[in-house]
Amino acid sequence: MISNERPSPFRQHPSTQPWHQLPPRPHVNEDTLKSEQLQVERKTFVFLLKENPRGRFLRIIEEGGRVSNSIIIPSAGLREFQKLLDEMLKASSELPPEKMPQ
Repeated sequence: MISNERPSPFRQHPSTQPWHQLPPRPHVNEDTLKSEQLQVERKTFVFLLKENPRGRFLRIIEEGGRVSNSIIIPSAGLREFQKLLDEMLKASSELPPEKMPQ
């Protein structure tokens, strides 16, 4: 264990209890407020603005082949997420492109 890692009081360490043996999480009703989809090369990104009893959030799903990943951003963090994304877009357009190996 790394010195700054602490065992969780809520869950067994993965080496002692594999993920497939964890009890399922209870279902939470979610309402979809808006959805959009974006195709970039071989990947599809699905943006879902949702709401549940805990509040609003943005779920971003990346689908590529057989693999699907997602992140959830609470509505309280959307402005900061947008600000950071704007900074990344600006840096991408200002930095010279990396030379491809020949």
